[in-house]
Amino acid sequence: MLGEARLDDAAVPSAESRFPHRPFPHLELIIMSIRGPRLKIVRRLGTPLPGLTRKSSDRHPEPPGAHGATARRRRPSAYRRRLEEKQKVRFNYGVTERQLRRYFERASAAPGRTGEELLALLERRLDNVVFRLGFAPTIPAARQLIAHGHIRVGSRRVDRPAYEVRVGELIALAESARQRPALRDAAERGAGAPTPSFLARDPADACAGRMIAAPTRADVSVLVREAMIVEFYAR
Repeated sequence: MLGEARLDDAAVPSAESRFPHRPFPHLELIIMSIRGPRLKIVRRLGTPLPGLTRKSSDRHPEPPGAHGATARRRRPSAYRRRLEEKQKVRFNYGVTERQLRRYFERASAAPGRTGEELLALLERRLDNVVFRLGFAPTIPAARQLIAHGHIRVGSRRVDRPAYEVRVGELIALAESARQRPALRDAAERGAGAPTPSFLARDPADACAGRMIAAPTRADVSVLVREAMIVEFYAR
C-alpha cells in the first residue's frame, strides 16, 4: 500500500547513503532532522505527537493529501497497525530505527513488561528530559540546545541527546544559555507548564530541574499501544 510505503523506514534515506564520505560524531542528529511539515506526520499517524510538534491536527484530522478527506480507506492490516505504533514512538522521541531496536533489546532483557520498559528508557533520554522540564518547546529544539553545549548535567556539559539521565541528576541550562535572553526566557516560561512525576523543577532556579524518580508508564505523554510495538519486533 502507498500509505505503508510512506511510513516504512525504507522510505527514509540514511545519512550514510546521502553522505558516504563524512564522519558522523552525532549521527542521530543528522538522520532524525525531520524536514518538511511535521503536522503531516501527525495527521498521517492520527494522534498528537507532543515531542515532535506543538501543532494540533484538530482543524484537519484527515490524512494528508488531495484526497485525504474523501478517499475510501480500507481497514489497515495488522502489520500496518503495528508499524504505525512503532512510528509514533520513533517520530515523537526522534530516534532512528537502529536506536529504537537497540532500546527494545535492552527492554527485552530487563525485568518487567517489555513495552513499558522501552518507553521508560526513551523517557530517560536527555533530549526528552530537557523537553519535559520545559526548557524547550519540542524534542528537536531540546536536541539543538544539547548539541550546542547549552545543557549541563550536574557539573559537566553534555552534548549527547541520547545520554541516559539517572535518578538524582540535576539538569540545567549552561551559563552560555542563561546569557541569551531568548533561551533564558523560554526556560522561565516553561516553568509554568506541568511536569511529569519523575521530574521536578528547582523552585530557586527556573533554569534547572532534577530527575527525582524513575519514569513510569503513566508519565508517557504520547498515546501509543506499546504492546503492538513488542509484537512488531517479535514477528
